[in-house]
Amino acid sequence: MSSVLYDAQGPRAKRRNAVLTVVFVAAAAALLWWVFGTLKDKGQLEWALWEPFFSGTEAWSTYIWPGLLNTLKAAALAVIIAMPLGAVLGIARLSDHVWVRVPAAVVVEFFRSIPVLVLMIFGLALFAEYTNVSSDDRPLYAVVTGLVLYNASVLAEIVRAGILALPKGQAEAAQAIGLRKGQLMRLILLPQAVTAMLPAIVSQLVVIVKDTALGGAVLTYSELLSAANTMSGYYGANIIASFTVVAVIFIALNFALTSFASWLERRLRQAKKSTGAVVGANDAQIAGTTGTGTGGI
Repeated sequence: MSSVLYDAQGPRAKRRNAVLTVVFVAAAAALLWWVFGTLKDKGQLEWALWEPFFSGTEAWSTYIWPGLLNTLKAAALAVIIAMPLGAVLGIARLSDHVWVRVPAAVVVEFFRSIPVLVLMIFGLALFAEYTNVSSDDRPLYAVVTGLVLYNASVLAEIVRAGILALPKGQAEAAQAIGLRKGQLMRLILLPQAVTAMLPAIVSQLVVIVKDTALGGAVLTYSELLSAANTMSGYYGANIIASFTVVAVIFIALNFALTSFASWLERRLRQAKKSTGAVVGANDAQIAGTTGTGTGGI
């Protein structure tokens, strides 16, 4: 059977793909065995290195949980600020007014071109020189500032691309019935574009969560990754164990975020489908019968 994208495989192709699959699985198994053997030879699989995470709560309450809370705090603040700011900038780039469209484009292209780490360092210096923010709070402010400036610019492009991807006939039909540009954007374009943009938006939210680790590596912000570094030194240099636990937490967190977004996307698509309500014959009024009592054509 053929498909639009490819032809059905023949006997030779099936055999070749089966052989390649076996070779790949064998290579992956050999690689995992080598990694396992190397870690075992280096003593990284000894129970003493993993015990703090499975017996007692000291490692979790002292290092992991506070670090996770700081990661979620910085990510949540960045998301709350970056999403509406990105939406405003994305819509502004579609404006018919040059004095709105050009400055928005300059802001988006400027901050989208600068690495987020540079923006964090710039924010730290800015808060240190020109504000009264305490030294304890500056790392958080700098991390959030860098994440907001960079990700708002990226989200602005996502919003703009999502709106431009919609069929032009919808905008033309809305304008034909007299809707203004603001009503067109608010009532017609944005509700449809949100569903199409959701996967890209969620991908950017995952980036925000992961980029909080830059603040811990450079700005001494006590997020989850920096907590793992401190924790590994306290428990006898169990670097592999500490960073493995942190990696699993990051994977679970981002997987939960992606799963929620997939569920939300399905709900939004289902909500946009017609209910298919059936109107009974007694509820329908034929044109010409109201007020006259006649059904003449």
